[in-house]
Amino acid sequence: MDHLSMELSGLKQKLLTMASHAESAVNDAVRALVERNYDLALWVKDNDDVIDQLELEVDETAIHLLAKAPLAGDLRFVMVAMKISNNLERVGDEATKIAKRAGDLSAEPPVKISVDLPRMATLALGMLKSSLDAFVNRDATAARAVIPCDKEVDALNRSINNSLADFMVANPETVKRCLHLITASKSLERIADHAKNVAEEVVYLCEAQDIRHTGKGAL
Repeated sequence: MDHLSMELSGLKQKLLTMASHAESAVNDAVRALVERNYDLALWVKDNDDVIDQLELEVDETAIHLLAKAPLAGDLRFVMVAMKISNNLERVGDEATKIAKRAGDLSAEPPVKISVDLPRMATLALGMLKSSLDAFVNRDATAARAVIPCDKEVDALNRSINNSLADFMVANPETVKRCLHLITASKSLERIADHAKNVAEEVVYLCEAQDIRHTGKGAL
């Protein structure tokens, strides 16, 4: 490998390290919420700085590479890496929000209603993993397949919100606790949005076509 190729490979590896931390943060935040684990929630919040630092390192590396005036394909790769990094940082922020709600709820009596936040987290993180796999493999077809999955997460978020709204009407004393759950659900919906954004960036990387806001993402 020449020097530029090695640096591009290093950028990709740093981005994947960031993705691993972001995915772990979401998993731990949801587990803290389900298990009412205050210490785990606190750990997620305290470790958000790791993801933030990795974003700074990705940006620094990318700017260094841009100064070398890479060819068009490599230029797109560097630009996409920066955008994916930004989306991963926001995934980390949403994990922190969920962890905060988990910490608050751990000090309150449980809400006696079942809402499937773990399933929502599984769907959102599945989208993120598929998007990143498409990035690694430069697979536009796989990236496009991720985009419609966002609708399932949106539908689940609406269902959870409706269930909690009905529960709050019937049980006004639970309003504050239910609002924490609604906020956590919204954060998971946003994580799916960021995964969709990553998939759209992969299509741009592979095809030099910007499909954001066009409705052309799905196959």
